[in-house]
Amino acid sequence: MTSSIENFGNNVEGFISNVFFKLGTFVANKPKRTIAFTIIITAICGVGFMNFKTENRSDKLWVPQNTRAEAETNDYQKYFGSTIRFNSIIVQSAETGGNIVTKEHLVDAMKMHEKIETFVAKAEWTPTGSEEMAETEHDYLDLCAAGASCLTQSDEPICGCAVLGILKLWDYDLAKLQEDEDVMATVNENYPRKEDLEAAFGKPVIEGGSLVSAEAFRISYLVKDQSDKVGSAEAGSMADPISEAWEKQAFIDTVTSVPEDFRTLSVDYLAGRSFGDEFGGAISGDLLLVQISYAVVFLFLGANMGKFIPGPESRWTMALAALVLVILSTAASFGLSAGMGLFFGPVHSLLPFILLGIGVDDAFVIVNAFNRERTVPRSQESNKDLAKRSANALARAGASITVTSLTDLVAFGISASSSLPALASFCGYAAVGIVFLWVFASTFFTACMVFDERRQRDNRRECLCCVTRKKEMEKDEVFEEGGISRYFRNYHAPWILSKVGKPVVLLVFSGLLAFGIWGTLNLSVEDTQRAFIPSDSYLTSFINANDALYPSSGIDVFFVFEDSAEIYEKREALANLDTRLKGKSTEAPFIAEPVSDDAYRNVMSGLKEELEKNGNNYNVEKNGNNY
Repeated sequence: MTSSIENFGNNVEGFISNVFFKLGTFVANKPKRTIAFTIIITAICGVGFMNFKTENRSDKLWVPQNTRAEAETNDYQKYFGSTIRFNSIIVQSAETGGNIVTKEHLVDAMKMHEKIETFVAKAEWTPTGSEEMAETEHDYLDLCAAGASCLTQSDEPICGCAVLGILKLWDYDLAKLQEDEDVMATVNENYPRKEDLEAAFGKPVIEGGSLVSAEAFRISYLVKDQSDKVGSAEAGSMADPISEAWEKQAFIDTVTSVPEDFRTLSVDYLAGRSFGDEFGGAISGDLLLVQISYAVVFLFLGANMGKFIPGPESRWTMALAALVLVILSTAASFGLSAGMGLFFGPVHSLLPFILLGIGVDDAFVIVNAFNRERTVPRSQESNKDLAKRSANALARAGASITVTSLTDLVAFGISASSSLPALASFCGYAAVGIVFLWVFASTFFTACMVFDERRQRDNRRECLCCVTRKKEMEKDEVFEEGGISRYFRNYHAPWILSKVGKPVVLLVFSGLLAFGIWGTLNLSVEDTQRAFIPSDSYLTSFINANDALYPSSGIDVFFVFEDSAEIYEKREALANLDTRLKGKSTEAPFIAEPVSDDAYRNVMSGLKEELEKNGNNYNVEKNGNNY
């Protein structure tokens, strides 16, 4: 006696089989219309590409939406939003562990800086509101962000370029550096505190409060974001061809050539475009693997769907049809997803690989069902008989591909509700792609299968399907199971259902379950961009060098105080903030004294002295290098 649950399952399976039986009959009787239908659907969905938009900004990809973190980040950006692109170099001696604070090393570092500063980069970009490409030239002084010395005199600002590093001690002037007879004394004179030395140098050796040697120092170049000139939706977008051209030609190319041009130095570097380049490079490398995988899958399909050598019983055209199935599904899903407003991110480029695996699985299920439903030689089948076989085959395969597609759809559909925009969009694209794979496998691929069965019945060639072979078709027998099918039917299934097999299988899978639970409980949660960077990337080298040489750099924490009236009422408490945090840097929670407090006091005292000395004319001069 069957249970109600079993009856329900049988009814559902029967309903699905009945639907696919009717669909198989229609497809077999009208294969041309079916193929045309799928192509038209793909073309209609392709209209959505008019709304196709890409996204590569990390804050728009990996920051959870509708969260407190996002709201507070937006508030911070509203008051202190940065439109600066950061480019940094960690300079070390070419001799491992050598002292970098020597005149020889500093002179080479200054020459490297001058090369970066004076290099004229050529950029090609399309200005906002224009359709014509512009070609412009820029050096660092054209693009640099203003330094701290930026004041206003009349209507024109007096600003120095923001370059951070110890080379400022010589005003970024090679002649001044070469004239300095004791560079170490100059450094100690300008960095009197231990904290200053540890911030400026990597692995400093300090004796009696003075620097003796160090393994590294940093030079940082701050470039203004130019994305507003090229019509980017928001400042800070990575769509900044002007700055990116300078970063590639002037900055990256220069530091890459350091081992040949400045043999005393070894450098690690980070550019504003580095994360985009390296993420894109990793994805591009994966795309090459995707292309290779398509070729490998094509060979695998052709070898397993029929005979490997082209001829009778071969199915290379069906292998190609399976790939076309995936391509059509990918194109239709991308177009519809774009039309629905989903953005295309860097990791979306791997979706064709995922859809390939799912689509090929559906193709194998349908082909196997077609084979098993053939009870007479092909030569004895009429188109009517083939239509009946198609209906029975799709009724057999339909439930299988529906269940697998539904489970994949549910998994990706649930993940599409993630608060991480990149994950939500990726899973949205994947879910739509799975739907199209399910529809097109049941229609397009089945129609191609009908055509291929007719071709084999009529003894026509594969690629030149209109040409009939001169050689008579060999005696065509009914379908026979292959070796793998016979193994599972005759050996595998009987053993696992035997008295010995059942407890062994249960024991093995119980062990796997226990191991999986243990692994889940010990699963570590990590959130780091390093996981997305190739291990052999220069960006990885920079991050590792920064960790090794500046281990106490820490993470910046920003507090934004809103409501001016309330801030004024609590001004005394805010003024004593440094006192309340004093000593917390050496014990939990390891918070250093606020740098803004010192900066505020220094700026105000310096401004007072300037006003007392020069009045309100701001009589400030820049040096010859615009610093």
